[in-house]
Amino acid sequence: MATRSADPKSVQGTPPIDAVSLAIIEQLQEDGRRPYAAIGKAVGLSEAAVRQRVQKLLDQGVMQIVAVTDPLTVGFRRQAMVGINVEGDLDPVADALTSMDEVEYVVMTAGSFDLLIEIVCEDDDHLLEMINKRIRTLPGVRSTESFVYLKLRKQTYTWGTR
Repeated sequence: MATRSADPKSVQGTPPIDAVSLAIIEQLQEDGRRPYAAIGKAVGLSEAAVRQRVQKLLDQGVMQIVAVTDPLTVGFRRQAMVGINVEGDLDPVADALTSMDEVEYVVMTAGSFDLLIEIVCEDDDHLLEMINKRIRTLPGVRSTESFVYLKLRKQTYTWGTR
């Protein structure tokens, strides 16, 4: 029988993340292009050691280094959160949603919805097509409720180490 680790930074199958790796993550969250030498100076490691740790964190799926855009500035005028209720097994529906380019994330939840997804669309017609023709038609989808974003006031990605 598997037991849960007492360390909250440990994920099943992944060793716990130590304080130095957390400090590296914080450095990259401030600036994903920060040179490894500068990170090393801040956390007390050599450039090579930082490079190895970053690669290990990437390989383990602990983090990603990506360019985050404002959807409005790159032509996506409509974002929405969609709550989905599913009959039966959630996995096939979650897998199908995960494969859709417009779906930014998929979360299995406990509460009013079985799944919550965020979708980014070009316009209202695109949003309607996504919900009506692609999401509601998936086998197992019982109902959806859409929450259209009117204005995004805060979006951060710095929660990973607090």
